[in-house]
Amino acid sequence: MDLLDKITSWYERLLFDPRGVDYFFIGLLSPFALLYATYMFLRRLLILKKSYGVPIISIGNIIIGGSGKTPFIISLALELNITNIYIISRGYGRRSRGLVEVSRDGKILTDIYSSGDEPMLLALALLERRVSVVVSEDRVKAINFAKGRGAKLIILDDGFNRVNIKKFEILLFPKKIKNYFPLPAGAFREIYWTKYFANLNLKEDIDFKRVVTIKDATERMLLVTAISNPKRLDKFLPKEGVVGKIYLKDHSFFDIEFLKDKLREFNATSLLVTQKDLVKLEAFQLPISLLNLELEIKDFVFSEIDLYLKSFGEKIGN
Repeated sequence: MDLLDKITSWYERLLFDPRGVDYFFIGLLSPFALLYATYMFLRRLLILKKSYGVPIISIGNIIIGGSGKTPFIISLALELNITNIYIISRGYGRRSRGLVEVSRDGKILTDIYSSGDEPMLLALALLERRVSVVVSEDRVKAINFAKGRGAKLIILDDGFNRVNIKKFEILLFPKKIKNYFPLPAGAFREIYWTKYFANLNLKEDIDFKRVVTIKDATERMLLVTAISNPKRLDKFLPKEGVVGKIYLKDHSFFDIEFLKDKLREFNATSLLVTQKDLVKLEAFQLPISLLNLELEIKDFVFSEIDLYLKSFGEKIGN
């Protein structure tokens, strides 16, 4: 592990699991966190929200790192009985710019490099549901595009900080939070009580639950992943059978020769990856074990969404 990797690992620990001396550095960074949080709060208060005449549901968080947004969106889209659903994402990590159609009516229109990993995962998971997926830095442009295509419902991936858009806000929270400071002293994008601007605040293992199984498990699995805060996977790993862990930068693409070298180095019989990683690995034809994630969502969440949709003349289906 080089110096940069060590610094990155330490900073992630400071954000998500601080201990001992970390609190000294949190204190040093707290004035900057206060300035940042004040700016974000004023921005939320002062910028006017615009309605676009179509139901928009935002699935987001105010903590950096994974909170289950992608599987939540998949579960939601599968539950709804609405035609012509559009999912709009920023497309972090993609090698394209501007508005890109990832899929239309369940047909894939681009590749993983132009879409980014999470939008491609959404598109592939919802092929049979015929959901359309668009990526764009400009969410308003993407909303207008979707409306022009006759969208009956728009789902915004990670849209809470898009304060200029009137929408139904759902925030997802992890089970445990150890650092409540805003960036750069903590993992919060905004002050914690900004959550009260949302319509629903859902907590893991209370309002929704991750159910993880390992598909195609082997005797010696090497965990390789490019997600934020990868140590959150530890609780889902089997007690035996994982021979090593390799963490790459969030949204990174993989190098096949690097992976082959690591398989040999650890004498591993397969790579253990998440669904987000898998969409970037399927063309490599390497032995893969999958951390298969499904979400169980409490019924009251769909009841609240149903009330919102009815205000637009739409309703949820079962």
